Amino acid sequence: MATIFSRIIAGEIPCYKVAENDKFFAFLDINPLVKGHTLVIPKQEIDYIFDLTDEDLAAMSIFAKQVAKAIEVAIPCKRVGMAVMGLEVPHAHIHLIPINKESDMVISNPKLKLSEEEFSAIAESIHTAWIAEE
Repeated sequence: MATIFSRIIAGEIPCYKVAENDKFFAFLDINPLVKGHTLVIPKQEIDYIFDLTDEDLAAMSIFAKQVAKAIEVAIPCKRVGMAVMGLEVPHAHIHLIPINKESDMVISNPKLKLSEEEFSAIAESIHTAWIAEE
């Protein structure tokens, strides 16, 4: 059975996509800690990030770096934090979280409630910055 992330990649479930290439996909977390909280996933359905080949893990990190640079342009923040937890969905993923203080990355913090318009505007802003970085 396909994971929710595989179904998002396939277009079966809508998302706020910010970047994509032949191997990876990035979209806004629907339950964000902060505005711009983005998930980076491999298109290959694999549960545990460290089960990726060395080549794919390195490529995913580079893709995540490119997305993080776009987030920094689009979202006012001091840095973009990166977290890999991997228990929520059985599909490898990286959280990219714009931060101004370390506590912005505490996963148990209350999640933001954003409108479709806010999600769309944030996704478009990050996507535009990502395109400019390419």
